Amino acid sequence: MALFDTDVVIVGAGPTGLLLAGDLAARGVACMIVDRELRGSKLSRAFVVHARTLEQLDARGVADELIETGAIFGTMSLFGNLELDMSLLRSRFPFLLCTPQYNTEHVLENRASRLGVEVMRGVEAVGLRQDADGVDVSMRIDGTIHTRRAKFVVGADGVRSVVRDALGVPFLGRSAVDSVMLADVRLSRPPTQELALNTGAEGFCFIAPFGDGRYRIIAWDRRRQLPSSAPVTLQEVSDITRSIMGSDLGLHDVHWLTRFHSDERQVPSYRAGRVFLAGDAAHVHSPAGGQGMNTGMQDAANLGWKLAAAVQGWAPDGLLDTYHAERHPVGGMIVRLSGRLLTTALARTRRDRITRATLPIINRFPPAARRLREAISGLAISYSAPRGSHPLVGRRVPDVLLTGDTSRLYEALRDGRFVLLAPADEPAVTGSLPPARVRHATPRTARLPSMLVRPDGYIAWASTAADPATRVLGLRSALADWCGLPPEPSVTGPVGTRLPG
Repeated sequence: MALFDTDVVIVGAGPTGLLLAGDLAARGVACMIVDRELRGSKLSRAFVVHARTLEQLDARGVADELIETGAIFGTMSLFGNLELDMSLLRSRFPFLLCTPQYNTEHVLENRASRLGVEVMRGVEAVGLRQDADGVDVSMRIDGTIHTRRAKFVVGADGVRSVVRDALGVPFLGRSAVDSVMLADVRLSRPPTQELALNTGAEGFCFIAPFGDGRYRIIAWDRRRQLPSSAPVTLQEVSDITRSIMGSDLGLHDVHWLTRFHSDERQVPSYRAGRVFLAGDAAHVHSPAGGQGMNTGMQDAANLGWKLAAAVQGWAPDGLLDTYHAERHPVGGMIVRLSGRLLTTALARTRRDRITRATLPIINRFPPAARRLREAISGLAISYSAPRGSHPLVGRRVPDVLLTGDTSRLYEALRDGRFVLLAPADEPAVTGSLPPARVRHATPRTARLPSMLVRPDGYIAWASTAADPATRVLGLRSALADWCGLPPEPSVTGPVGTRLPG
């Protein structure tokens, strides 16, 4: 019998790894999270948290805690001529949250700690070897190489992922833009726009407040293309800000200056046997739209409950493969979306300049404006569904008001189980749901279809069939496909029929 030091080793203690560790621990899965840095960084590039990510954090009970650390904005300005009204998002969180990444990490690490996870800092993963039963991870601890064995490993260790390199997985793509400057400063004369992204012949400048008096400036000067290793001066940032914004806004009191290049890359597969890649280890893209950290945390939300099912022995065949099947297309879409936003901002061609100039017309067509808002916020993300499924299957479910002690669906999701949304007298509920995996909740409105909601807030099954037996059969099939419950061979009648458990 194989001996394991832990069920899952997670490499990387950024937002992706921390959310995943908390999810596994909440389901009783032993996990070890390691990070080569001795302490969490107080410097970070990511600072925007979108509505869909806040919904995922709400399902973990920490959204409100994170919101308290930052600033809320109801509009998003793009290219100096397009205002997106994010307050129209159909979500409990119709806004953008701006907060430094280290606040997100702090909230997620506190959650993981409360659930018994210890983050092992100053521990560097240097290699791995897997077989049919598990994965051996080589780690450098206090200068000495140790090996830890786990059933699964997740590489959430960023764009320079050691796990990805150890697997020999290619990181396909290209360099999108060089010499992007980043500065955290204070401003004597803040811009009038809440979130300002302006462009011009000289480059672009994006300014966002952190909510604590400091501002993040991301700028690119077409006239000054230096290598990423070149130091950034305050004068450089001041010059490009003045060129694009018409004023340098009195920037002073610099907290951080750096220069980086932006790549657009993605691995061909998010899974290699017992090893998975998530976050920037799996995909990286331009900072336009603030997608990176959000996409990584949503990778973790998709993977966590599936890994737990595999460790606990009830995962249906193929469940782990759905991580790649669902998240790889999303990663590709985000690379294209952020790339399109960046290309429009740079406006290197006449076509791009025309596109940028005509963007305000979007707000004259509400469906187009809604699609763009939902794409940027993550609310538009959905997963493919089997042919013949109800149209809702694979789509994100919004928060639903419930009867009983739990008032909202995303509160009901906090224990990590599937939720069956159905009337109390639904025939399937008069039988028995497996309580360790599925809970029943009754919506306040009777107009909703019956739905089986996955732990990550996406719909696994839905039905509006008038025939109770049809609904029972459909639910049984979904429970077999997603919860590993064997369907009964026959149905003699819908009322009082017991579901397998």
